[in-house]
Amino acid sequence: MPRTKLTDKDIQTRLAALPDWEVRDGKLHRELTFPSFIEAFAFMTAFALVAERVNHHPDWRNVYNRVVIDLWTHDAGGITARDFELAQRAHELTES
Repeated sequence: MPRTKLTDKDIQTRLAALPDWEVRDGKLHRELTFPSFIEAFAFMTAFALVAERVNHHPDWRNVYNRVVIDLWTHDAGGITARDFELAQRAHELTES
């Protein structure tokens, strides 16, 4: 998938299809809250496997039942289609 930085218009168009995601500090951003630490960690484990498979890794952090995810493509200097692909996969994991 290309590592070309998306325009602001492209980003806004793609965001419409991803509920709960926003642009914050130039990155795709989402904060998730789970019923427990175990469920938050299970999500992170599943998402880590996806990220490794597509070789595109999130900036993220976890405190107890909360997971905060920031996505952007370092070598493109901004948000790319790869970030939206990974955000979509995270969304799918939260829906399953």
